[in-house]
This record gives sequence, structure tokens and C-alpha cells, in this order.
Amino acid sequence: MKVLPFKIPKPEGVSLIYQEDNEAFFYDKLHQHEEIQISLILEGEGTLIVGDKVNYYKQGDILVFGSHVPHVFKSENKDEGISHMLSLFFTKTSFGEHFFELKELRELRLFFKRANHGFKVTSLKKAMTNLFLKLKGATEFERFIILMELLKVASKANYNSLSSYVYERKYNDVEGKRMRNVFEYTMTHFEKEISLKDIAEVASMTKNAFCKYFKKRTNKTYFSFLNELRIEKACKLLATQKDLSVSEISELCGFNNISNFNRQFKAIKQISPSGYKKLN
Repeated sequence: MKVLPFKIPKPEGVSLIYQEDNEAFFYDKLHQHEEIQISLILEGEGTLIVGDKVNYYKQGDILVFGSHVPHVFKSENKDEGISHMLSLFFTKTSFGEHFFELKELRELRLFFKRANHGFKVTSLKKAMTNLFLKLKGATEFERFIILMELLKVASKANYNSLSSYVYERKYNDVEGKRMRNVFEYTMTHFEKEISLKDIAEVASMTKNAFCKYFKKRTNKTYFSFLNELRIEKACKLLATQKDLSVSEISELCGFNNISNFNRQFKAIKQISPSGYKKLN
């Protein structure tokens, strides 16, 4: 499977693509595609990186990725785990160059504006889930109607943006593979110490060149990104592993200094780790 630019298999003459992923893990390489993606997570959970931001996905989530927005799923490692997702892929010109500019479709403009940074639907999820579940046995025409309904509901629903900054220029193959390697290494080794020398070598760059390269493409430093990844993992453990102390969770997430962990956690989540644990 080619990585960046990631091409969705597109049968000749098909404008709307329905895809069902039902595997142990979702595709876990950083990728982007021209098609806008709207998905329902039926089963599975894990880390989701979109653009410059680290998120967490779980069963029942409805996610939207805009055209060429880089993203990667990192499924939780669970015995006999299943990752099940239903998706629709389409472009703004799939149904005609100016189709979505029609006056009759003006209420959908909010959807496309939100999609530019990716978003997660936080209300009206039951209605959207019911629509998704009709896709499997639907005809091509029925899927088109369902898509219009999904876009309409998603335009009205509350939402959370999945990224705050997206590099506007499309990644070429060299850039894509470099960023993919950096993200993959970080997501695999974040529990351990990662030096600037280590990650610069992964990118096949000097330390100074890598710092500038990463900042330009994510609008943040590499270590800010690394800390966000670690804190997101810590949130998951604080909410689910009641027997672990804050200090133990700090170590499991790659922090060798509890004071630094507390400081970074509060800076990112605006609450202390112990306060977060009580809330959950």
C-alpha cells in the first residue's frame, strides 16, 4: 500500500466510495488523500494524530478528515482486538465541478469549513450512526442520499476540531516518508527517552535542519508534539488504570521526572494529573 500521497482505490466512474475496515488494526501509517473522509468507529480505540494534534479515538466516534489532511491511527495493542470502521470517501468535485456551490446546498458549507482541519462530531451521533448502518446494503444511489443526510446532520452538530494547524502544501513522496518515519518512531518509542539526535537520525537530517523542518510542517517543536503524545497516553491510563499511581503512570508514559510530568500535564490539559484522575 503506497504511503503519501495515499491514493484511495477508485473504480472507474465511481464518485462516492464506501469502505469497510474490519481488521485487528487500522492502517497505521501517516497518510493523506485527496478525498474527504467521513467515518464511524464501530469497534476499536487508540491514538489518532491529525495534522499537528494528538487525539484519542474510541468506539462510537464519528470522524471527518478533509482533503489532503495528514492523519494516522495507532490502535491499542489488545489481545484479539478488532478495529471496525465504516467510511465514505468523496471530493468536492465528485458530483460535478460546482455541485457543492449550488444555492440549495449552502447549509453544507459549514461541513467543508470544519473539514479543513478535521473534526469529531460530539452531538446528533445517534442519527448519524443510524445513517452509517444503512450503507452496507444500500445501492449507489441510496449511498449518495445517505451522504447528503450525513453532511446535513454533521453541519448542524456540535464538534471538536482534530487539529489546529495543517501544513497547506501537499507532502511529496520524500517529505511524506520522512514525516511518516518520524511519527511512527515516536508513537512506538514515546515511553522511552528520545533525544534530538535520535529523531534527527530517523529523519536522515542534522539536528538543526530537523528542528526547522518539523516546526515548519506542524507549527510546533518536536518535543512539544512528543509531550502531547505522552500526556494523551497518560490521560487514558489515569481514566482506566485505577490501581496505578500518578508517579507510576508518569514513568510508563516516558517522564522520568514527576515534577516535569505534572507541569507538562497541567500546561496541556489545564488540570493536574491527580485532578484528572478524580474527575474520571
